[in-house]
Amino acid sequence: MSDKQTIFKALQWASSFLREHGRDQNAGEILLMNQLKYTRSRLLAEFRKELSEKDWEQFSRNVKEHAAGRPVQYIMGHEVFLGREFVVNPHVLIPRPETEELVIAVLKKMDRLFGASKQGLRVADVGTGSGAIAVTLKLERPGLAVYGTDISASAIDIAKKNADRLGAAVRFAQGDLLQPLMEIGHKFHVIVSNPPYIPQGEKECLPDVVKDYEPACALFGGEDGLDVYRRFTEQLPHVLEDRAIVAFEVGAGQGDAVSQMMREQFSEGVTEVLYDINGKDRIVLTSL
Repeated sequence: MSDKQTIFKALQWASSFLREHGRDQNAGEILLMNQLKYTRSRLLAEFRKELSEKDWEQFSRNVKEHAAGRPVQYIMGHEVFLGREFVVNPHVLIPRPETEELVIAVLKKMDRLFGASKQGLRVADVGTGSGAIAVTLKLERPGLAVYGTDISASAIDIAKKNADRLGAAVRFAQGDLLQPLMEIGHKFHVIVSNPPYIPQGEKECLPDVVKDYEPACALFGGEDGLDVYRRFTEQLPHVLEDRAIVAFEVGAGQGDAVSQMMREQFSEGVTEVLYDINGKDRIVLTSL
């Protein structure tokens, strides 16, 4: 291709190149909109506009990186979660729509269980990653006292950056699972988590954009994918208030096993399995 490329020709090339490499052809449009800071309508309206040499080189480099497997979100450096833009990099899991459903379910359950008396309720997002859950809960319900924990120091750095960018007063602590919450010394009214739940044996079945780029510690939950839930249920009684909510995201097909763990640990509570927009068991929610 020549040095001077119109938006139309650049997108034509990207679509063909990505198709040849088995990638989503729409990724080129997403990458170029992000690079030029254009809306889709503006991109379409300016199809005949010439790209600068610098813009063309950057765009072609990004398309080739995605063709090679790097996720679009890591190339752009962000992903949108419930309408807000979160910084992401290979140290954190890319936020997904299923986790948006988890947050919405928690907000609804909090409103039903605690009503208007949510001021000062302590909420913890365990395995916070990018901070998407913790930051969103704080911004949606500013009266909450929200904490985020993660075993990864690099993830905590990203979560803090997102909280600062979005103006969310969330407290973060590094440590394994519920240990940081035990050290804080408070009991919590809400514990929410999207833990690693993919069985180790399914690694080779995952797309390369996931298994080769996203952090393994945020993906894999042991031989059957349930290791972290087992540890959770053992530790939860040490950090929960008498009246509380626990909400987990689970992998499709894991709802029965995780809900049974919670019913055995909290026989006095009410545990339910919620299904996502695709009809898959996705959330296990316990109310005490």
